[in-house]
Amino acid sequence: MSGKVYLVGSGPGGEGLLTRRGRHVIDMADVVLFDQLPGEEILASLPARAEKIDCGKYGGSHTLEQDEIEALLVDRAKRGKVVVRLKGGDPFLFGRGGEELETVRAAGIPVEMVPGISSALAVPASVGIPLTHRRYASQVTILTGNEDPAKPGPALDWKLLAESRGTIVILMGVANLPKIAEALLKNKKPAKTPVAIIERGLRKDRRVTTGTLAGIADTAKKAGVRPPAVIVIGDIVNLYDPGLPDLIPYESGDERYAGYR
Repeated sequence: MSGKVYLVGSGPGGEGLLTRRGRHVIDMADVVLFDQLPGEEILASLPARAEKIDCGKYGGSHTLEQDEIEALLVDRAKRGKVVVRLKGGDPFLFGRGGEELETVRAAGIPVEMVPGISSALAVPASVGIPLTHRRYASQVTILTGNEDPAKPGPALDWKLLAESRGTIVILMGVANLPKIAEALLKNKKPAKTPVAIIERGLRKDRRVTTGTLAGIADTAKKAGVRPPAVIVIGDIVNLYDPGLPDLIPYESGDERYAGYR
């Protein structure tokens, strides 16, 4: 008897932004295949009885390759298990959830998608950077800063991106930030375009580094910026105010939010 696979997005960190459906599905899991991005709070809350399989990527090293992860999803589900594939953010935004969906469907296994709040939206918002604003930006483009090296050529149209007056959000782009900035400048994106890099998402030790497109690569290098980080490019960054109160959301055990659970 076949089990079922759930592709679950855990949101940008902490239980405060994990959806109720996500929490319910995790709690009934027999097997959880998890990345490191859901964060310590959510990973510590996984069911004690569940088999837990670490699929994370640490310092460029994969604990399991993608084909191994997909094989495990199919294997455990065919044993009749309730299998949760737990990812940070949303599983279908640069999370390879689409590939896992294809594999599970091809094996004839029931699968449900549980969306999560993407870090592309939540992380800028948490530091007071709205991605759209009637005076600054009426569109948002979300990019991966780490394209598949097996592609025959780049899929990103840097000329079109440089000409856009909207907000550009880049995930997984720290390592390639110099190349990204160079590509935009080469295609005549104004050198003074504001840029913000938000490290460590909604964790209490997060950090925001700001600058201009022309100098952000050097600024980030001097500051020792490291992933995970969300990069925001556009005039909307001018709304960032480092003097505003911290907007990190509720985490269990945080006395600031007592009574809100």
